[in-house]
Amino acid sequence: MSTTTKIQPRALVRASGGPRYAVALAVDALGTGLLRPFLLLYGVTVLRLSAPATGIAMTVGIVAGLVCMPAVGRWLDRGARSTVVAASMLVRVVGVALLLATPAGHVWLFGTAALFLGIGNQAWPAAHAALVATVAHGRERDAALAGGRALRNAGLGVGALLATVCLAGGTTALQALAAVTGLAYLAAAALAWSVRLHARPAATPAEDGTDGPAPRMRALLAANVIYVFCLNVPEIALPLVLVTQLHASPVWSAAIFVANTVLVVTLQVPVTVLMSRFSRRSVLALAGVVLAASYLGFLVATSLGDGWGAPAVAAVSVVCTLGEIIYAGSATALVTALAPAQVLGRTLARFELSTGFGLAVSPTVITALAPHGPTALWGSLAAATLVSASAVAIEKDHGTAEQDQGTAQRPLPPGPSKPASSAIASGDGVK
Repeated sequence: MSTTTKIQPRALVRASGGPRYAVALAVDALGTGLLRPFLLLYGVTVLRLSAPATGIAMTVGIVAGLVCMPAVGRWLDRGARSTVVAASMLVRVVGVALLLATPAGHVWLFGTAALFLGIGNQAWPAAHAALVATVAHGRERDAALAGGRALRNAGLGVGALLATVCLAGGTTALQALAAVTGLAYLAAAALAWSVRLHARPAATPAEDGTDGPAPRMRALLAANVIYVFCLNVPEIALPLVLVTQLHASPVWSAAIFVANTVLVVTLQVPVTVLMSRFSRRSVLALAGVVLAASYLGFLVATSLGDGWGAPAVAAVSVVCTLGEIIYAGSATALVTALAPAQVLGRTLARFELSTGFGLAVSPTVITALAPHGPTALWGSLAAATLVSASAVAIEKDHGTAEQDQGTAQRPLPPGPSKPASSAIASGDGVK
């Protein structure tokens, strides 16, 4: 059984939307990395808000941003692609402008800025996945989605590193970083819009059941809420455990976060391509098993105490990152494979709603379980993830747009990727 074993960088860029769109993703990610990790710090130090008030405003903004997803899904199903991506970036420009205009002590205006930033952050993944699904097909699309995630993580990491260096400048530096972020979002929106990719789902031939109804995916959506906890493990769970339970230096948390970013950037595409010999659903179930094993590994590592606990946690975090990579490479790809063309946007919007909800509640759940001991935290996460993996594995696919089989796949071709029959585009590599 053959599989996608070769990665042609130029073909991967074309399958991802073209060079201009890749630059837009990189610029957008760089700008996001400059501000998003330090938004709480901006509210506390620049706007003189209390930490609880700042945190609540950010959480409300993120959750309220989820309300826009049904509208985004309907917009995508009317054929919009690059326009929605550009709009998700422009909305964040408004958020940054409001942030810069917020006077000290005005928590409601800060919350409004967080709302616009949240809308853009929630809308972008679905819009990006719909654009890639319009340009690329089959396992080429999976590799293209993985490549976009790797590029975005690289941009986020570089942006966060630059911002960390600039933080020595105090509040003035934070305001400057916010302004640069707004300019980056504006430039990225212009680049994304210039790709001018549009789809006409109504004109898509009914091949392989593409005219079927929207898949329910109840088990998949519920499981995804639990799966996405893995994205907050390096940022929230591990620093909390290392500092409060193992009394380790914060350097360990920073090293784990950097290692996580580097591994995702370097391994996301190769691992996704390697897993393409199996069905997407099987790979997603495997991701749950790997994540659950890593959570049990953290349980064992924390029992080693202050001496060996921190190095053991760092070692197990590599396994957790591998599970995250497998999950990220298969989840969105499975959803795009299951969705009929005419409801692709609404299906992706529902999936992103489950992702956003999981990301919103996971910090609360993690911080609530951690004080009750390692067993309560890691045992609960492992059990819930295993149950989720089982639900993913046994759920049946009905009326899928593509047969999710581990059949033979061809290597990414050296020439332009075959565009969707319903796509109309002008831009690099998408014609």
